[in-house]
Amino acid sequence: MLFKNKNLLLLHFIVLIWGWSPILGKLINIEGVVAYQLVWFRMLITVGTVASYLVLAKINIRLPKKDIYQLVGIGAIIAFHWFCFYNAINVSNVSVTLVAFATGTLFTSIIEPIFYKRKIIRYEIIFGMVIIGAIAMIFQVETQYTLGIIFGMLAALTSSFFTVFNGLLVRRISSPVIAIYELTGGFLALTVYLLFTGEFTPQFFDITAGAWWWLAVLSVLGTAFPFIASVNLMKKISPYTVTLTVNLETIYGIIIAYILWKKEEAMTPGFYLGTMIILATIFGNGLLKQYLKKEKA
Repeated sequence: MLFKNKNLLLLHFIVLIWGWSPILGKLINIEGVVAYQLVWFRMLITVGTVASYLVLAKINIRLPKKDIYQLVGIGAIIAFHWFCFYNAINVSNVSVTLVAFATGTLFTSIIEPIFYKRKIIRYEIIFGMVIIGAIAMIFQVETQYTLGIIFGMLAALTSSFFTVFNGLLVRRISSPVIAIYELTGGFLALTVYLLFTGEFTPQFFDITAGAWWWLAVLSVLGTAFPFIASVNLMKKISPYTVTLTVNLETIYGIIIAYILWKKEEAMTPGFYLGTMIILATIFGNGLLKQYLKKEKA
């Protein structure tokens, strides 16, 4: 029980770090860096950080080609996930992005049973329908942020996929090795895309000193450490529990963003009502799961 509590405590600490991720993303955007730039530089710095750790720790990264292809593919999903997440902040704000991102629990409740070969739980689908209703409510009252909500939900969907996939892979591959292949794969996939779209211009590499500082903080403290630690936790905690706990990022992020940018982050009463419904549903789902497990035991 003590070991399990330590794992949950570490997970909550990681989520607190992630709560600062959208804040750092907005600070970087204020410095003139757009979403695809942010993701490319973030992955570049993070890959360098993780590679340095692997060298110092003398960790063998050899894997069968099949595993490498899978990890690189998941890395491409992660790159697209980060682009959607930070682009959602660019076209809306932190609060809208995080609320839309909270739909990840709904997506995981559908995706996890497919890959873990278990039955879809009915009450999870019911809770999912409630979340969809709350999102629809937010759509109606915050029409100017429609694009931000769409990108936020795409970020949630892609997050659910790689969380479930990593939950399966970490059973036989160490988390640092997963991290280096996935992040390198994502970096290469994004690099190829940017080459084909002609985005690599002199302006692309014209980054202010302030942006470099925030990118370093986001990449090293906000990405490398929590990425490896969260993937490693998949050995002890189910993807659904991880996704459920990650929704605390919404609360942390909205509070921090409101403190820093009150006018920009202040929303309508309908938005906060929809947010409370989503969060209440998510945590109600978690509590119900815990209760049913105790009853079954």
